[in-house]
Amino acid sequence: MDVQAIKQRFGIIGNSPDLNRAIEVAVQVAPTDLSVLITGESGTGKEIFPQIIHNHSARKHGKYIAVNCGAIPEGTIDSELFGHEKGAFTGALSDRKGYFEEADGGTIFLDEIGELPLSTQVRLLRVLETGEFIKVGSSKVMKTNVRVIAATNINLPLAIESGKFREDLYYRLNTVPITVQPLRQRSEDIHLLFRKFAADFAEKYRMPAIRLDEEARALLSGYSWPGNVRQLKNITEQISIIETHRDIAGPVLMKYLPRENRTNLPALVSTSHDKNFSSEREILYQVLFDMKKDMNDLKKLVLDMLRDQGHGEMADDHAHIIRKLYHNDVEVVTERKAPSPIKIESFEKENILDTEEFLEESLSLEEKEIELIRKALEKHGGKRKFAAQELGISERTLYRKIKEYQITA
Repeated sequence: MDVQAIKQRFGIIGNSPDLNRAIEVAVQVAPTDLSVLITGESGTGKEIFPQIIHNHSARKHGKYIAVNCGAIPEGTIDSELFGHEKGAFTGALSDRKGYFEEADGGTIFLDEIGELPLSTQVRLLRVLETGEFIKVGSSKVMKTNVRVIAATNINLPLAIESGKFREDLYYRLNTVPITVQPLRQRSEDIHLLFRKFAADFAEKYRMPAIRLDEEARALLSGYSWPGNVRQLKNITEQISIIETHRDIAGPVLMKYLPRENRTNLPALVSTSHDKNFSSEREILYQVLFDMKKDMNDLKKLVLDMLRDQGHGEMADDHAHIIRKLYHNDVEVVTERKAPSPIKIESFEKENILDTEEFLEESLSLEEKEIELIRKALEKHGGKRKFAAQELGISERTLYRKIKEYQITA
């Protein structure tokens, strides 16, 4: 196996040991039919390795289909992968082959595998274990002979712990793992990649290639590159087009590097005024707890005022508090009255709601989610797009929630 020849064929730039090892593993596993899971940050070039595996396997004359699982809506992904029968759902005007049927005898690359819905993960696990699948709207079991290669930029073990990814599917995919290291761990390759991109853009835009001085090269190698190879290519293209001088100094390069990422600084801890919520569930939790705190503060204030008035010591301007309870709503009305102690026993017993009952109100997250979703749908006349915007979540997530809770608009 000639690693250098493979790099030349697939346009891979770099000589780091980790990169060479990843290529070697890809070539070694290619002749088998084992599933492969490729992990690495976004922009590291994971999509090259499935092509290497396919072209060095016995399936190289079969079809190679790459599917971005994160780009397909949840409601149609089963149809895209496994096909559907005519009339299976609204808009299914004819039979359709899925990617697994099309790729029979070849290779299918599932990018962003961590974005698959749990129901689709079950279907995929069956294909991996038995080679069988069922089209949407059909009861006929079909067979396929496909080699599956998957890739992800998320931590799947953490996704398993949070219930977003099936553990059995993870171990079935992870038969042979390949890890693509981030660019910041391949510092020796950064300048090589820059020169390659600079030469490519010089040819594309018919202009001399840009060059870096010593200071700029040191800055380039020391940068953290959170966007990895994709970010480096993007910045190289920007400089090639915008800068009139072809020799790039350090201060010029610094203008194109985002300030907050120039060094690998420790992560800042967010304060109460600077929250970063990773999911709509966390937002709902925060809203519920804030509402609970406000209600408790209000009830404490009213009780303190009633307790003070009960001693008969009222100032001339002190307000007379009348509580009116209408179902679950509390209306507080203030009236000017002559100083006199308030007799609590004068309130009708059946109209008084014990404070302890307020403190024990339901905080079921599921009930609150359903209530918020229903209110948003009612507000926007059942239009899910606007309801999702109102809730601050994606339309795809809203669709999943409606299906999960069986909400009818």
